[in-house]
Amino acid sequence: MANVVVYSSNSCPHCVTAKDYLKSKGVDYTEKNVSTDMAARKELMDMGYMGVPIILVDDQVIEGFNKAKLDELI
Repeated sequence: MANVVVYSSNSCPHCVTAKDYLKSKGVDYTEKNVSTDMAARKELMDMGYMGVPIILVDDQVIEGFNKAKLDELI
């Protein structure tokens, strides 16, 4: 199974949708909440992103909640 990391924030409705979708598919993921985890926020910014959700599936990056792309990669 793919290694999935979700960068999220407390105020992001698309993050909730993405996480709920992954759960519904039975996909285990690691959540990095940039609202509460300053190291995760720095990681995200170092990758060149300012918004969430950013979803990493192995070495692939998905910006936002893209169901078709997630289905392709997981």
